[in-house]
Parts: sequence; structure tokens; C-alpha cells
Amino acid sequence: MAVILSVQGVDKTYRSAGRSLAVLQQINFEVETASTIAIVGPSGSGKTTLLGLCAGLDRVSAGDIVLNGISLDALGEDERARVRNQHVGFVFQNFQLLPTLTALENVMVPLELRGERNCKATAQELLDKVGLADRGHHYPLQLSGGEQQRVSIARAFSNSPKILFADEPTGNLDADTSETVENLLFSLNRDMGTTLVLVTHDLELASKTQRIIRMKGGTVVSDTMENNVL
Repeated sequence: MAVILSVQGVDKTYRSAGRSLAVLQQINFEVETASTIAIVGPSGSGKTTLLGLCAGLDRVSAGDIVLNGISLDALGEDERARVRNQHVGFVFQNFQLLPTLTALENVMVPLELRGERNCKATAQELLDKVGLADRGHHYPLQLSGGEQQRVSIARAFSNSPKILFADEPTGNLDADTSETVENLLFSLNRDMGTTLVLVTHDLELASKTQRIIRMKGGTVVSDTMENNVL
């Protein structure tokens, strides 16, 4: 199986008030195309920092991250933005929708930024896929938390990403809504062949992935295959 993401000897250190804080130390792993993986660990273990580095949102202090064959460390900010635009989707805990735009318009934004044609029809099709065909004209504040998260998933899939990074995607949702969102993420992974990388505190959600990486104190303490076929 091809490798979509390779993390090689990655360190991340922040400097503050003349002191260095090592957040990640010597992280090494590879992720296969179309697989599902969860990164778990206590608060402060470096999970979200690692996710941001893997997605090219921030730079490593040492090591390298290779995303779809592209070394992110070798790229400038504009080039990394292009890589994200072409290959990456994001789902965040707090949805990150633009409040002044409707659900349909939120999904259309990345399509318009890429200069694609038929943006409205494509965005509507994506909303259909996440079960919100009749909610496109609603603004985020008119939608429930679960509906907002489904809009953000539709937006994340607007560029048919090769890899989707989800940071606590069910963290602000109740149990029933969480299950709906989880099923949606895994079905889109299956139907579109998109690699799914989750950061989560929810061990039940993590157990539904094929592989779990456990972190503590900025290092990987275990990396286990779950043998799940969803």
C-alpha cells in the first residue's frame, strides 16, 4: 500500500521568554493511503501540535514531514498553502464556519478560491452527501452543532482531499450527534478513498479506526493496529 504521510524524526520546540519548550520529540511514523488512524493522549501530549505540523499549518523544528510525496520542510508558506489546498481537508472541534455566510456559501468558499466552475452545484451536492440538502440557505447560528459539523465536513471534502485531518471532530457534540458525524467521516473515507487522521480524547471513536497512536509528553508511547475494517 502506498504511503500518503511520512513523519521522520520530528521535533517541535517553542521559544518563550528566552526559554525553550519541547512539545514534540523524535516522532516517527507512516500512514498508508485510504487508511484510518487515531492519535490519542492526555491534554498537553502534543496531539494537536502534531496534527498541525502534518497538515503543513506550522513548521517542524527538526526532522521532516512528507505529504503525498512532497517534503513540507522544503516549502515556503505560499507553497505549503497550495499543498493544503490541493491535498488536505480539515475538520475542527469548533467548526470554523464563517458566520455571515450560509451553509451553502461556506462550502462554496474553497471551491471559489480554486477558481472552479459550477461551485454552487458542487457545494449543493456535497451538502446532499452529508444529509443537509434542505439546509443550505441557513446561517451557522441557525444550525445545531451537529449540522454545523456536517457543513464543515462537506467543506473539507470540497477539494476531494487525499487526506483529512480531524481535530476532536465530535468534541462539542452529544452522543447521538457524535455517532452521526463519526459514521459520516468513516463512510466518506470508504467511498472516496480519503485517508482519515483523527485527534481525539474519545477512546470509543479511536477504537473504530484501523490504528491508534498513543502520545504522552510529546512522544509516541505506542502504535497499534486495531484490525478494524469499516
